[in-house]
Amino acid sequence: MNNRVVYNLHYAFFNMGFTVLRFNFRGVGRSQGEYDQGVGELSDAASALDYLQSMNQNSKHCWVAGFSFGAWIGMQLLMRRPEITGFISVAPPANMYDFSFLAPCPSSGLVINGTRDRVAPPADTQNLVAKLHEQKGITITHTEIDGAGHFFEDPHMDTLTGNVTEYVQRRLTETTR
Repeated sequence: MNNRVVYNLHYAFFNMGFTVLRFNFRGVGRSQGEYDQGVGELSDAASALDYLQSMNQNSKHCWVAGFSFGAWIGMQLLMRRPEITGFISVAPPANMYDFSFLAPCPSSGLVINGTRDRVAPPADTQNLVAKLHEQKGITITHTEIDGAGHFFEDPHMDTLTGNVTEYVQRRLTETTR
């Protein structure tokens, strides 16, 4: 949860007025438990969302944002929770994890990656986005940040958060019309 990408995503949403929560999956940092191949981690994410919703029962919007492995978990959570109205998927590792469960994807969202990502290669992200584009009723926006690696090292972090903020604000404006 203290990764720079996660930290900056957290504050991008906070600065837009969202109630936000970032957390470590089981076995990461000081959290209890151990890695569970995504099964327990999805449960962690669902519990975190339940907690946030209990604190904000009248919220009009519910978004999920994830980075790398967290993007994979966030997309699985999206499939199970119809109240999620949008998503941000940063550097989804389509080369390591199966995203075929996104058929059909229930919400529009932003997929963003760097062109020099060696952990989640751009070609795999492009293939994932192409499959999502085939679905009707949703719009997947794909942004590639030229020269950025997996962790969006400087000067690319500001570009990442700027793109996320612009996308979310545009979507929120569209829903209030």
